[in-house]
Amino acid sequence: MVTREDVENFMLRLELPYQELEEGLWVVGDVHEVAPVFVTHDPPLLLMRVTVMDAPDDEELRNGLFRELLELNAADLLHGAYGLAENEIVLTDALQLADLDFSEFQASLESIMLALRSHYETLSRYRTP
Repeated sequence: MVTREDVENFMLRLELPYQELEEGLWVVGDVHEVAPVFVTHDPPLLLMRVTVMDAPDDEELRNGLFRELLELNAADLLHGAYGLAENEIVLTDALQLADLDFSEFQASLESIMLALRSHYETLSRYRTP
């Protein structure tokens, strides 16, 4: 099983900026990223999560955003999925620690970070001022 120390070594190998906020909880990313990714070592899972934006209050905008997110989930995400947590749009992924290797960790984290960058413009249409 992948340990907390293994996860930290994975991040070191990727040479991404990160900070451990508490034991087993890291924030990955820098000021140039759209939003930081939170990585949690919570056996038996490794969780990755980023808050993308608040869901709009306007029902028409909200419905359009939800449709857009479902389409992105189906067509454009290799790892993880968009979801709704209370009123926040989040992008999450969960990986099994039992057989997690560096390549899978890297693919998941890079997929989430790429999705944030590439979907930013599309999703920003649904942001309310």
